[in-house]
Amino acid sequence: MIAKRVFDFMFALPGLILVSPIILIAALLVLKQDGRSPFYRGLRVGLGGRDFRMIKLRTMVADGERLGGSSTALSDPRLTPIGATLRRFKIDELPQLWNVLVGDMSLVGPRPNVRRGGVDRHTPEELRLLSVRPGITDLASIVFWDEGEILKDSADPDALYDWVIRPWKNRLALLLVDNRSFMLDLRLTWLTLLAIVSRAAALRRVARIVATLSTDEQLRRIALRNEPLPRGLPPGGAAQLATR
Repeated sequence: MIAKRVFDFMFALPGLILVSPIILIAALLVLKQDGRSPFYRGLRVGLGGRDFRMIKLRTMVADGERLGGSSTALSDPRLTPIGATLRRFKIDELPQLWNVLVGDMSLVGPRPNVRRGGVDRHTPEELRLLSVRPGITDLASIVFWDEGEILKDSADPDALYDWVIRPWKNRLALLLVDNRSFMLDLRLTWLTLLAIVSRAAALRRVARIVATLSTDEQLRRIALRNEPLPRGLPPGGAAQLATR
């Protein structure tokens, strides 16, 4: 744990300095479009179920989170034109390096979720995701890099997310929780950077990691993203249904 925290700090501090010009330019563009704060401080659930404020560049209209569901498709009318571009290239997430510096998040870990409509609906198995610090990236972040595109034009993005993204996203996140190591953190940090240049190359490497950590062949195929995403139950969902 100490080694991971040192790694997070040593990477996040120079990383934040390096990307600060990008954050500044993006923030000015967001500010120019409507004169409102370019930053969004969303309430998320972190380690041990404690709430924290996750910092992002604002990609929606002001107060957009109150105007719709928790899932955001690229066709979501709440998204601004600049916001859609920031999301596509993950630029909106760069300020989260500050969350890493102050200890709310880690570089590598399950993506943090909202409480209402998110963690409050988790199965007991999914709640194990709260046993570690949430992260900027993980296996699922690379595999579902195009989450907004998947949900695009859906009449009910939240329902589609629950059926075809949540089951596999949280299985991948739990796979990381159960197999976390310093070397795996290093590999996933590198693969996240690679995904910016070549997502296909990053997916092939992620699929190989999944194959070494799990015997679930379907999960490996999901990681490759060469096939349509099938519907599924969230981790622990079958057991939950059986007890009803």
